[in-house]
Amino acid sequence: MFYKNLLKPILFRFNPEKVHDFFVMNGEFLGRYEFTREIISLIYGYKGNDISKTIDGVKYRTPVILSAGFDYNGQLTEILPSLGFGGEEIGSVTARSCEGNAKPRLTRLPRSRSILVNKGLRNDGVDTIIRRIKSKSRIPDFVIGISIARTNDEKSVPIQAGIEDYMYSFRRLNEENIGDYYTINISCPNSFGGEAFTTSDLLDRLISSISTIPCNKPIYIKMPINLSWEDFRSLLDIIKKYKIIKGVIIGNLNKDYSSLDMQKEAPYNFKGGLSGKPCAHPSTLLIDKTREYCGKDFTIIGCGGIMSPDSAMEKFHAGANLIHLITGMIYEGPGLVKRILKKYQCEKNASV
Repeated sequence: MFYKNLLKPILFRFNPEKVHDFFVMNGEFLGRYEFTREIISLIYGYKGNDISKTIDGVKYRTPVILSAGFDYNGQLTEILPSLGFGGEEIGSVTARSCEGNAKPRLTRLPRSRSILVNKGLRNDGVDTIIRRIKSKSRIPDFVIGISIARTNDEKSVPIQAGIEDYMYSFRRLNEENIGDYYTINISCPNSFGGEAFTTSDLLDRLISSISTIPCNKPIYIKMPINLSWEDFRSLLDIIKKYKIIKGVIIGNLNKDYSSLDMQKEAPYNFKGGLSGKPCAHPSTLLIDKTREYCGKDFTIIGCGGIMSPDSAMEKFHAGANLIHLITGMIYEGPGLVKRILKKYQCEKNASV
C-alpha cells in the first residue's frame, strides 16, 4: 500500500529510465552489506514453507525470477534474494557494449498497465559484465541466468556475423564459468537487423553453431509472442532437435499496439515493444499450446503480464515451470513477489 499509494505516484512523475537507474544504483549499494540485505529481507523476503524447485538440475529457492531487461549489467545479484526472488536473468548481454537506442527508451503507459520498451540492448558488453559478476559475493542458492543477444550495431547485421556475435558471448561465459543457465534471446526487435533468427532455417543455423561450444549448463531460447502458432511451432520443432536446448522462455515483448487498453497512450511514431498487461494473454496461450505440443519434460519459463498473484498462477496452470517478471513489480511494488509466493505456497499445500 505504501508503494502504490505514496511512492509510485511520486516516481511516475519522473523519467522512467532515470528512476530505473536510481533503483539499480541503490539496490547495488544495499546489496553490498549483510545488514542492509537483512533489513530488506525482513520487509520483502519470503518466510514461508519450502517452495524450492529443481529444474534441469538447477535448484531455485523460489520459482519467481527477475526477468532479463532490468539488471542488464549484472549489478543486483546481491540484493535480489532479499526480495524473494529465486534467481535473476542478467542481460541481455552482447559481445560488444551497446549504448542503446535513442531516447526515450522507456515510456510508461499507465492506463494500459504497460511500458513501451525501446532500450536497444543497452549493456556494458559481456567481458565487462563477467568481471562485475566475479567481483560480487555469491549469495547461496540464488540462481544467476544470463540472456545473450547479438550486439545492436551494423557489424552484427549479416547473418554469419550475428551468429559469431552470439558465439563470442556464449563462449566467454562458459570459459569463465559465469551463470547457472543461459538464454539465447532471438526475439529483440528493437535493434539493427530486427528478429533475424525467428525463422526456422536461421534458428537452426544459430543453434547448430552454438552447440559446437562446450557447455554443461541448461540453455533456453527466448521466444517472440507475435508469431502465428504455425510459425511458433516450426521454431519449437527446430529447438527440439537439439538436446542441449532444455526449453523456452515465453516470451518477449508484444509488438501489437492494438492490444493496449488505451491505444492513444502509445506515441504514434515511437518504436518499441509492450511489456506488462498486453503480454499476458498471448504469452499464456502460447505456454498452454507449447506444453501440450512438447510434453511434460520440456522446460517452459513463463514471462509477460504477471501483474498479480492470480496472473502468476495462470502461467503455472498453463504449464510454466518457473516465471519471470519485471513490469508487475514496477506497477505493484516489490511486495508483489512475496504475494505471489504466498499464493503459490497455498496452492501447493492444497494440492498435497
